Amino acid sequence: MPARILDGTRIAADIKAEVAAEVSRLAQQPVQPGLAAVLVGNDPGSEIYVRNKVKTCRELGLYSEELRLPESVSTSGLLRIIDDLNSRNEIDGILIQLPLPKHVDAQRVLLSVDPAKDVDGFHPMNVGYLSTGRPGLVPCTPAGIIEILTRSQIPIQGTEAVVVGRSDIVGKPTAMLLLNANATVTVCHSKTRDLAGVCRRADIVVAAIGRPGMITRDFVKPGATVVDVGINRVSDASTFQRLFAGNAKREETFRTKGSVVAGDVHPEVAEVAGAMTPVPGGVGPLTIAMLMSNTLKAAKLRRGM
Repeated sequence: MPARILDGTRIAADIKAEVAAEVSRLAQQPVQPGLAAVLVGNDPGSEIYVRNKVKTCRELGLYSEELRLPESVSTSGLLRIIDDLNSRNEIDGILIQLPLPKHVDAQRVLLSVDPAKDVDGFHPMNVGYLSTGRPGLVPCTPAGIIEILTRSQIPIQGTEAVVVGRSDIVGKPTAMLLLNANATVTVCHSKTRDLAGVCRRADIVVAAIGRPGMITRDFVKPGATVVDVGINRVSDASTFQRLFAGNAKREETFRTKGSVVAGDVHPEVAEVAGAMTPVPGGVGPLTIAMLMSNTLKAAKLRRGM
């Protein structure tokens, strides 16, 4: 029996509806959670991401600001802008759209964001809160992964989970969230010996490595849940054939656009997994939904609500 597909688009819509309802309730206080998105330069991908985030804020009733800065902005100039946002009470969340230009000290900029307004959950203080189980702001994609599992009634407590990838943005915080939910967690990476063997032990596999189709059926225990975080653009014909040969819809897309989006998990995994997230339509939609949820959470935490 093919794997149950976990519909991230539907779960994201549910979370957005819950956020909108809570924002409407807070308006009686009156409190309106606010998000400031800082965009440096003219990267087309970044512009689309920021536009979508600002648009979603408006749809859900959150206040939003988009600060567009020239590519030439200096580190000190950017720090002054963030300092101003830190001091403004109507701004509950500050989002610095990455990547920043090479001449900007990105680490220093991210550290300058008030941890109480760090809706990306990257500040060391929020990382510390997560690792010690205290209330704080959690990175959006890992938080979305947990929402997909819990809202799909997939048990976490007592399971064995393997996270493939150890990035600060996805791998490590996802492992910590699973650990906090009482899973037994193994974090794998490029130096892991017998990666397939380690993954085969898992009840839950989270693939976050950025390599298209690397997790094949040999990595997956029958009936396991597989969460695919990868978003890889495949334009190489041989890679496309390895992943999608015989998939008429994908073949048409590849023929007309010259590329397709693929996850880190090979489609054949659906033949052995019990449940899995698709790409697209799995983890991706949760990221913006959890950003909205984090902005609401920041507004309430800052006001002691």
